[in-house]
Amino acid sequence: MPVALWRIARAVVHVLHGALLCALVFPFLTPARRQQRVGWWSRRMLHKLGITLASRGTPRVGATLLVANHVSWLDILAINAVQPARFVSKADVRGWPLIGWLVACGGTLFIERERKRDALRVVHQVAEALQQGQVVAVFPEGTTSEGHDLLPFHANLLQAAISTGT
Repeated sequence: MPVALWRIARAVVHVLHGALLCALVFPFLTPARRQQRVGWWSRRMLHKLGITLASRGTPRVGATLLVANHVSWLDILAINAVQPARFVSKADVRGWPLIGWLVACGGTLFIERERKRDALRVVHQVAEALQQGQVVAVFPEGTTSEGHDLLPFHANLLQAAISTGT
């Protein structure tokens, strides 16, 4: 079997393993333990895809708002592998088969971008997560890009960090 097919097969099995974790284990874990499992799962997924991740330094402990530009879906795995976080995502992702359920299980906060007032609701959710000492990750450009240039920021999500002094 070609290497690419083998990696895809391993990734599919790992996604199904993640579904079992979400259904059978996550309901009994604290939020901190869930995030540890998300980090472990993300590191394993990168390995199964044949991706080696190198990181430097030590992630900050406690309440953190991670801000990054978004080049690929792999960004989420890479960030979670180093510093498990709750992500802010467009609400459409919740409707994606299996993946939407998995990311919701992992604590993703969903925003309905076409509803301007929904940003305020999500800012409050992010602030609450930060006050509880959690790590939240946002892609303030609101979409993926090639990564060469920054797109305009949707900065209202950064208000949660300002409000909580994070």
